[in-house]
Amino acid sequence: MKKLLIYTLFLPIIISNCQEKSTIPANESSIMEQANKVDISREQYHDKVLGLLIGSAIGDAMGAPTEMWGRGDIQLDYGFVDGLDSMIRTPSAEGTWKYNLPAGGTTDDTRWKKLIVEYFIQSGADHPDPFSFARYIIDCYTQQIEALKNTTGFDPEPYEQNLMKMAWLQEWALVAKPFVENDLHAYARSLNKFYGGEMTCAGMLYSPMLAAATPGDPEAAYKLAYELGIFDIGYARDMTALICAMTAAAFNEDLTPQAIINVNRYIDPEGYFKSRLVGRSAYRFYQYARKIKSETDTMTVDQGMKIPVIPRSMQHLETLEYLRLSRAYEMLDQANQDVAFHPGEIFLITLTAIIFCDFNFEKTMAFIVNYGRDNDTVAAIAGAILGAYHGADKLPEKPSTQVLQVNKQELGIDLVELADQLTDMMMPTEE
Repeated sequence: MKKLLIYTLFLPIIISNCQEKSTIPANESSIMEQANKVDISREQYHDKVLGLLIGSAIGDAMGAPTEMWGRGDIQLDYGFVDGLDSMIRTPSAEGTWKYNLPAGGTTDDTRWKKLIVEYFIQSGADHPDPFSFARYIIDCYTQQIEALKNTTGFDPEPYEQNLMKMAWLQEWALVAKPFVENDLHAYARSLNKFYGGEMTCAGMLYSPMLAAATPGDPEAAYKLAYELGIFDIGYARDMTALICAMTAAAFNEDLTPQAIINVNRYIDPEGYFKSRLVGRSAYRFYQYARKIKSETDTMTVDQGMKIPVIPRSMQHLETLEYLRLSRAYEMLDQANQDVAFHPGEIFLITLTAIIFCDFNFEKTMAFIVNYGRDNDTVAAIAGAILGAYHGADKLPEKPSTQVLQVNKQELGIDLVELADQLTDMMMPTEE
């Protein structure tokens, strides 16, 4: 039976007085004008954009070998994951596009970041809107159809490769097409069949990258991501926008980690806190993440207490550290959904990991990847937020170098070039 997180885990949470006016004014200017109003230098912007891209790719690459695995299976095959490893897995449209990628290879979580940057650059969209975004996805899908049609030869591999690339955007294009055509009935039908009609974390795959269009302005970021969240159903759209808002806040070097997390309290342009009967679902996940942090912080190792046997793969952890981690995982287990890519589950694990690990990049990645479930997506989202917060220069050197090299050489994704191009667009140098 599905765990009804909202109605069982957090009953009842009174939120009628939770809504607080944002201290950050809305800004309706173009993204170029917006960027120039943020108190951030061109060099700082580039460092944070590149940090967002690399941080997200590291998370994606760390989780990719064990995507959708349970904790026991991860421990059995990989031990305690705290770095990159090669991927022994079958290629798929949403996963890796090659067999047995070396450590640093990535999945659709990184491809979506690339697509967003290329959407900004190739469409010249200084005012991004959902219709141009949907058209861009349709164009990309159409190009893949043509590539498949033009495939020749006896060898099946090129056909398989091109079919997989087409299938990646298949579900998305089927929703985007009626949206662009302004066919409300067809759009609603397609949206409700998107990946089987399941509530998914669709917009969270790309929304962190949208923050680069509104650096330092979480409310503007929220509005942009909400507008472009045309593949989300229900409160998933609010969570998509909040992920973008937190990432945008991370561009502001004057904000503390707590201020970035507090975006979940203060940014609510769509008035989700006012929702009748239910209130704001995202806020309850935020509260539960804080509860996990609070409960685990108060844990102690008392004299005479029975100490559990620490698994071999985790014997490098101190006893209290292991107990805290185990308890956090147990509390997250209580909130698991039927599908691991449910937006509520993705959102909760992301917040919990970042808060539990106090914005430490490497610890956050290890927390997420070793928890399992849809760990590459969660780690990619958290990696984007923390990558923007710390900047590329402060991310761990070895995995950064690996994801840069492998993505460029094996997958044709040049993260540095993407950051360069976006920086040139957003903050052109004066001639």
